[in-house]
Amino acid sequence: MRHFKTLSAYFNYLELPRPEHPMLSVLCSTKDDFLPCPKASSPPITHECYSISLKKVINGQLDYGRTKYDFTNGSLIFIAPRQVLQWENYSDVEQKGFSINFHEDFIRGTILEKDIKQYGFFSYSVNEALHLSPKEEKLIESIVANIEIEYHNNQDKFSKDIIITQLSSLLKYAHRFYERQFINRKKISGDLLESFHKQLEELFESGQMQENGKPSINQIAKKMSVSQRYLSDSLKNETGKTTSEHLQLYLINQAKNILLNPNKSISEVAYDLGFEYPHYFSRLFKKKEGISPSEYREKYKMN
Repeated sequence: MRHFKTLSAYFNYLELPRPEHPMLSVLCSTKDDFLPCPKASSPPITHECYSISLKKVINGQLDYGRTKYDFTNGSLIFIAPRQVLQWENYSDVEQKGFSINFHEDFIRGTILEKDIKQYGFFSYSVNEALHLSPKEEKLIESIVANIEIEYHNNQDKFSKDIIITQLSSLLKYAHRFYERQFINRKKISGDLLESFHKQLEELFESGQMQENGKPSINQIAKKMSVSQRYLSDSLKNETGKTTSEHLQLYLINQAKNILLNPNKSISEVAYDLGFEYPHYFSRLFKKKEGISPSEYREKYKMN
């Protein structure tokens, strides 16, 4: 897999115009022209840049890996350094929007270097992009217009600080708009929670937890065809609980049922639920229920 350490090397591979700044590029469509398109296809690659793109496909169809995606409406996509990228069918595509790319070193030592790590949407998949309303799209484009002005201006000691400030504002608005998207998609969030529980049920019923241990959130998310971060953020917004908390609640509820079987030891209950160490299970159970597994069994044992 090819890896690009600099923005210039990455853009040269993409066959895009050379950046005016060694660590920053701003590409925007105009009223009469479309957004420059990269090379038609690419096998998996990685790079050391952040990317923020608004895509509105006017003509053509884009495939990211094996996934077809509808970009006919304004969709914001966020990509973090070292994420694996691949695409197909980029030839003969006409699209409006913008693409901001900056090397991770561009924000090194700034407040944005710390803040950007809190934005989970940089870990979302393409099919979890932010869908903007016309009003939101106009606001984002106004911020990008300010960034573009500074990008094309003669650089001075204020330029970078101004661009960093504008990027920070863009990301804060994106965070707000994602919250709106989660709220407006409560049914999707409910479906995600139902699917999450279904995956756990299948793993438990098939004995895979006992054989392979507790599943990771990433394993479950892959089975659900969503990214780990999107699943966590969506469930957190809808239910107030993280995916880890939902996993723990499921395991504790299953433990309660198994504990009522007097023929199983506490250790066997722990192993059935994928815990490698029974004492960890006992500690988690007591933390959640206020009593130990043995105390729970004694309290609710069948008479």
